Amino acid sequence: MIPWLTIAIALPAIGAVAVRALSRARTPAADTAQMRRSEAATGGGTDTITQVRPARGTAAGAENAKRVAFGFSLATLAVVVAMALRFDTGASGMQFEQTHDWIPRFGVHYAVGVDGIALVLILLSAVLVPLVMLAAWREHEDREDGGAGYFALILVLQAMMVGVFAATDVFLFYVFFEAMLIPVYFMIGRYGRGEQRARAAVKFLLYSLVGGLIMLVAVIGVYVAGGTFLWTELTGSGGALAGIDTELAVWLFLGFFIAFAIKAPMWPVHTWLPDAAQASRPGTAVLLVGVLDKVGTYGMLRYCLELFPSAVSAFVWPVVALSVVSIVYGAILAIGQSDMMRLVAYTSVSHFGFITLGIFALTEQAQAGAALYMVNHGFATGALFLVVGFLISRRGSAEIADYGGVQRVAPLLAGAFLVAGLAGLGLPGLAPFVSEFLVLIGVYAFSPVAAVIAVLGVVLAALYILWMFQRTMTGPTPERLSGLKDLNVREKWAVGPLLALLIVFGLYPQPMLDAIGPAVERTAQIGTADTSAADGATTEEGGRE
Repeated sequence: MIPWLTIAIALPAIGAVAVRALSRARTPAADTAQMRRSEAATGGGTDTITQVRPARGTAAGAENAKRVAFGFSLATLAVVVAMALRFDTGASGMQFEQTHDWIPRFGVHYAVGVDGIALVLILLSAVLVPLVMLAAWREHEDREDGGAGYFALILVLQAMMVGVFAATDVFLFYVFFEAMLIPVYFMIGRYGRGEQRARAAVKFLLYSLVGGLIMLVAVIGVYVAGGTFLWTELTGSGGALAGIDTELAVWLFLGFFIAFAIKAPMWPVHTWLPDAAQASRPGTAVLLVGVLDKVGTYGMLRYCLELFPSAVSAFVWPVVALSVVSIVYGAILAIGQSDMMRLVAYTSVSHFGFITLGIFALTEQAQAGAALYMVNHGFATGALFLVVGFLISRRGSAEIADYGGVQRVAPLLAGAFLVAGLAGLGLPGLAPFVSEFLVLIGVYAFSPVAAVIAVLGVVLAALYILWMFQRTMTGPTPERLSGLKDLNVREKWAVGPLLALLIVFGLYPQPMLDAIGPAVERTAQIGTADTSAADGATTEEGGRE
């Protein structure tokens, strides 16, 4: 059997090593050219040549390294697509499983496998990575490594993202969950923009580490209570955690949930995201918001609900309340932003509120919509961040006030901005609409009040998206923007596939729904059975009294 998941993890990791090696390689011609430049700089004296520090790489080396990185990302995409074509959409359990002893003394395994939810999220990461590379191709050419180091970090992050969605050992999941912080920290702190990028990177790291440490305690608790880290042995009616004390389950649930809420992010632990997005390059923001934050909502579905079903009923209403606040709060703050990167980040706080609301509504429709929303949000917000990045690269500013009338001089760029924005506000015919509709229908069956309040987020989304488009793209074109260039071929290839996917899955979402359906049905049944049992126990106690 072909180890599809291991290959998908290993390919970008190997690519990262190759990229770093190539970026440091030097050619004899480059050394000669460097020597001549050194002689010219020092007046031609051979004694002083060694005093000039040679460059660590050449422009040609950096260009070759980036081509290799892009090739590895395409190869990873091909492997993931080939795996997806072999996926059985009628099965609810894990597929493409591999289990090998890793640290036998502590019961830790290298165990991977995917169900439909994990599969579509791995596909999302595999699609976004090469597009981000295309968009960022010219961003870091002024750096010593020509941007090759940034591409290597992207590949490291891709390996971690595939690993975290594929892990079926709780400890292995934790390792990938924490390891993802390292490349993102450097992508923000070293390759970000603005004077506050180091501060934003540290804030991101501290928030994530706090959540990770809390989750580590819960991971240890899971092993003590269940005697294993294997997800397949811990879950289900006959699983190792089936008979644990309800109070212990509540505490373990809370340990996982706090870490996932920070990662998602949910209000009130969301404040790291706008700072990180503002200080990031657009490509980093795409992967951070489009994929990395989905680990939080994925973890809620995979671990919080399925490992601790007896604790779910204690958290349903608090999480629903936090989700509704996130939806409205994120939308209101997005309206007041003057920086486009922060605005898009706050829209994501609102969108993640929809996802967590759908997860904890515990209805099959709502959870299917939430799982689908994870993917569609990645496409829509990814496209929006990329278009904003193209604007920033031309004008050197993310401030909305520095733009206006762009559609007159760059109609393709303005058109891409409009489609991505309309997808973000849930326009019918574009992919996020299907997700929001399913979430709202499912939530209404659970709580009409929560669904009605959530609809307010949809109304506010139309306000902040259309107002941003109006202020940046319409009206007279200022003199300073008269020479603004439209999308070039590379940029079209970067954003075009995302816009196409938004349209295709907006009109025909069935392939993704077929893939995630069995896994969602399993998760929804767990939550429904638990809350029904809790309600029955309450009624019985009332009758005895």
